[in-house]
Amino acid sequence: MLKRIILTIGTACALCTAAQAQETMELNLQQTIRHAQQQSPDAQSARHSFRSSYWNYRYYRANYLPNLTLTSSPYLDRAINKVTMGDGSVKFVEQNLLSTNLTLSLTQNVPWTGGTFFVETSAQRIDLFSDDSHSYQTSPINIGYSQSLFGYNSLKWNRRIEPLRYREARKRYAETLELVAAAATQKFFALATAQSNYEIASTNYANADTLYIYARGRYDIGTISENEMLQLEINKLTEETNCMNARIEVDNAMQSLRSYLGIQQDVELKVSIDDFVPDLNIDLQEALMLATQNSPDIDNMQRRRLESESAVAQARANAGLKADIYLRFGLTQTGERWQDAYRNPMDQQYVSLGISLPILDWGRGKGQVRVAKSNRDLVQTQVEQDKTDFDLNIRKLVKQFNLQAQRVHIAARTDTTAQRRADVARRLYLLGQSTVLDLNASITEKDAARRAYITALYDYWSVLHPAQPYALRLRAPPSAGRRPGSTAPVAPGPWRKLHRNLLIVKYYNLE
Repeated sequence: MLKRIILTIGTACALCTAAQAQETMELNLQQTIRHAQQQSPDAQSARHSFRSSYWNYRYYRANYLPNLTLTSSPYLDRAINKVTMGDGSVKFVEQNLLSTNLTLSLTQNVPWTGGTFFVETSAQRIDLFSDDSHSYQTSPINIGYSQSLFGYNSLKWNRRIEPLRYREARKRYAETLELVAAAATQKFFALATAQSNYEIASTNYANADTLYIYARGRYDIGTISENEMLQLEINKLTEETNCMNARIEVDNAMQSLRSYLGIQQDVELKVSIDDFVPDLNIDLQEALMLATQNSPDIDNMQRRRLESESAVAQARANAGLKADIYLRFGLTQTGERWQDAYRNPMDQQYVSLGISLPILDWGRGKGQVRVAKSNRDLVQTQVEQDKTDFDLNIRKLVKQFNLQAQRVHIAARTDTTAQRRADVARRLYLLGQSTVLDLNASITEKDAARRAYITALYDYWSVLHPAQPYALRLRAPPSAGRRPGSTAPVAPGPWRKLHRNLLIVKYYNLE
């Protein structure tokens, strides 16, 4: 019976272990970034925003393409209407008719002038039910053109502005994905830091418990004082508390990362940090050139400048002389039969010229022009300042990044050295050749060095992400791809392709 119970318990434990293994998801940095760029709410919002910009651009492009339209507006009129007779008299006549028309028109906007050219053909039939008769009226072809002579040409300005707006939207989408990658990197390293703190706390608690048991034995034989033994007991209790707090920190960081990645399953995330860091160097002039070419901020500055100039042109057009011209030439004919309506068509012409000149507007038009000019000057000043700040941020980013790899190397060596010192201090204390104060100091230094190393890795990878359209190509020197603090080459793997990686051309505070 006892054997059966033990077997049942063992089986249950095995099943629980397997279930736990299935609920654990291990992620590296690249996998985390990929998940975030595909499933995070920020990435989805960026895709919706870009999709809207894309269709706005399609709508703009459609304004410069021919437009073919088929229209029809039939109506039935059965009423008593007032009709002017041929002799000038007016009579009320009962009418009962059906009018059916069909028009096919082809229009083309002219961006250089802002006018519209059109070609159309139409036919109309009228049925008089009162005398059971019908007739046709046709226009086999009509050619026309409408133009505002001194007005605001929106087609010309949109042709300069809208491509910039769409190009900015594409680059902004790529930038947003990189910002998503940066946010995912931050949450990744937050969980990595929490996991490291938990591992540190667990190790420290185990060591503190061992030292306390050892101290109790030494205290019983009188080799150490009661004060030293109590100090080690306090250390044990403190590390136990730190272990519990670190576990809570892991759960909170895990929940934050899981939510940001859009992972709905209640799985345990475990992140792994690759400590292989390439030794890369960025050329400042190349960075400035590529940033100017690929950053959406540059397109934004150009678009704002053009929009301010467009506003000035529109204000001038609204304040001055306005003239609209409409020209139309075509053929027309009527008949009681369909065939007769297309025989021997008569030509028809129509010309219309409308002029509007403000005589007294109490300075409203002039004031609108001056306001537009002031806004244009303000925008130009802001754009120049933004361009200066942009260049300064790129310079600062490049300088900081070129030092970041060395910071990681130093932090790695410090971490290794601090770990060795802590091991030596622990052995010396067990041999009775060191004090508990030296032991505590070595443990504190070891923990601080480990946290500093993880922070240095985060600072590095927060600006070095997988390829994105608006980033800088990095070229690794021959010494790239070595483990921090060592001279051994990196093992074969993804680091062979590190020269394809890209540096985000945005400003991140690395201090």
